Amino acid sequence: MTDMKSEILRAALTADDEIALLDLREQGEFGACHLFWAVNTPLSRLEFEVARLVPRLGTPIVVITAGDADLAGRGAVALTDLGYSDVTICPDTPDGWVAAGFTLYSGINVPSKAFGEAVEHHYGTPALHASELKAMQDRGDDLVVLDSRTFAEYHNMNIPQGISVPGGELAYRVRDLAPSEETLVVVNCAGRTRSILGAQSVINAGIPNKVIALENGTMGWHLAGLELEHGRTDRFPSGDPESLDATIAMRDRIAAEHGVETIDRARLAEWQSEAEGRTLYLLDVRDPDEFATGHLPGSRSAPGGQLVQATDFQIGVPNGRIVLIDDTGVRATMTAHWLLQMGCRDVSVLDGGLTGELVTGADTDVQTATTPTIAADALAARLSDDDLAVLDLGESRVFRKGHVPGAQWAIRSRIAATGPALPDTGTLVLTSDDGRCAALAVEEAETLTNAEVLVLAGGTNAWVAAGQKTEADPTYPADEACIDVYLRAYDRNTDVEARMQEYIDWEVALIDQVAADDDVQFKMGPSA
Repeated sequence: MTDMKSEILRAALTADDEIALLDLREQGEFGACHLFWAVNTPLSRLEFEVARLVPRLGTPIVVITAGDADLAGRGAVALTDLGYSDVTICPDTPDGWVAAGFTLYSGINVPSKAFGEAVEHHYGTPALHASELKAMQDRGDDLVVLDSRTFAEYHNMNIPQGISVPGGELAYRVRDLAPSEETLVVVNCAGRTRSILGAQSVINAGIPNKVIALENGTMGWHLAGLELEHGRTDRFPSGDPESLDATIAMRDRIAAEHGVETIDRARLAEWQSEAEGRTLYLLDVRDPDEFATGHLPGSRSAPGGQLVQATDFQIGVPNGRIVLIDDTGVRATMTAHWLLQMGCRDVSVLDGGLTGELVTGADTDVQTATTPTIAADALAARLSDDDLAVLDLGESRVFRKGHVPGAQWAIRSRIAATGPALPDTGTLVLTSDDGRCAALAVEEAETLTNAEVLVLAGGTNAWVAAGQKTEADPTYPADEACIDVYLRAYDRNTDVEARMQEYIDWEVALIDQVAADDDVQFKMGPSA
């Protein structure tokens, strides 16, 4: 393995060549301080994340860990073992990054969050305060509230009267959801980014209605002392919108205004034949349910609104080829017009992306090695045994909401440092959400204990599906120990409202931070 100093790294990131900048720290550590274009790929989940983010094994990869040499070395070896042939380590600490001219950022999804603020600044996206919306609702004004988050987020909590319309669906379906030109269209998310991008997508779509973003989303609603709803299931109607002809016309106009290129299947086949020399992302931007019903072989589900809001969760090589797919080209074109403005250099829409032979089901899972397992009912029968311990290696905030009774928690790649003292004899059962992460931890666990190490078959999901009881404890692990995730305000045990305001202030401040950063250049389209 060779090393790369920060000065050379900074120059490489501004060139046209492909490069993947992978930060292997846990998400909570990454969120405290990182580089703008770094993609968080925690060592604890490397096998599940890196193939999706960096699909080409020959891609030049630079590993950063904020100076943690042991983590960098382990990560570089793991990447090499996975087949990556060009792995370099940048050994510098954040002080070294600053000395090389880098700007440091906190938070996650920073490129998308900063882009959202830039969109509001460039386009003048209008917004209204939660109290204004509440007054309109109380008066019975003609309005519709469209929630641009995922359905799961909406189902957890929503603005009263809101309808779930994830961001990639907004411009496609808004004409059906607000058929009267007099209806005010209000778009919300949890904070700011998807409210802004969603509202501006609808504005760019050219509907005659007044369109406005809910300022600070559900956080703003909560901070205004207003009640959120929980458990709602209202969502957009499935199938093509009745206003399809109008959306097709909108698609063609947006493509022309923003230079969105379309490719045919022959060109895609050519690019696929070149995939060993040039990174290719084939992203299906439709609703995940549509993707599961039938999609192009080799494509991945990346719903458009979530893709734009969190590009670093989907794209690890910004200079790679990005091909977007849907059935009509509308959602793909709207997604493309945002990615191009973010600075992605090679974005295309596939014409006829869903013709020919399709495959069904969700994305292909990462396969793990065969390990000794224990079934849920067998574990339940032994749960009270003195010589049995259960260690959960899943996400900490999920663990806090429900886990196998008596289980303790640790980070898969740091069991000794983050977990409890392991039993020296008896049986140690490892689990995680679906058991895959637990299976990958068996070898390390066996170096730390003489106990028999088993994996809960199917993980905690299978435990729940079998009707077994779980227990919850929102205080374990403590907030400060949850370094595997970047805790949202809602996930905190204390100071929730203060954390909400802190998050909102952080988002707003990003526009000034990127304006002073010479390494960040968005390419905004024509404004009204």
